[in-house]
Amino acid sequence: MFPTLFILLFIAHLLSDYALQTDHQSEHKALRTVAGYWAATAHAGTHVLVSAVALGLGWLLLDVPLSLPAAAIALLWIGGSHAFVDRRWPVTWWMTNTGSEDWISRGGAAHVDQTAHVTALGIAAMVMAAL
Repeated sequence: MFPTLFILLFIAHLLSDYALQTDHQSEHKALRTVAGYWAATAHAGTHVLVSAVALGLGWLLLDVPLSLPAAAIALLWIGGSHAFVDRRWPVTWWMTNTGSEDWISRGGAAHVDQTAHVTALGIAAMVMAAL
């Protein structure tokens, strides 16, 4: 069940992070302003909604046995972790404190950002598969 759940969540992630993210969200989600927090919350909400639809389709069409409490926990984790990582300072902090500071200026932050998101999806899929 883990691979199916992970693929469903990964597709939802790609849709939410690329196809459905607005320019406003992308440009403002890291700002420490009211507009920034709203943009980050809206973007994370898109992830939760699209992930819920993907899981629902998996349950309906693929007969994936889902526990509603496990799915709710996973969706909260996906939204919260996505909003946290997308504030950008956690990625910058990580890279600065792990010897990757030079890679920031060469575009590495986007890769670390996506690695954090995909890792969070893997954790969500494992939790749902285990419960």
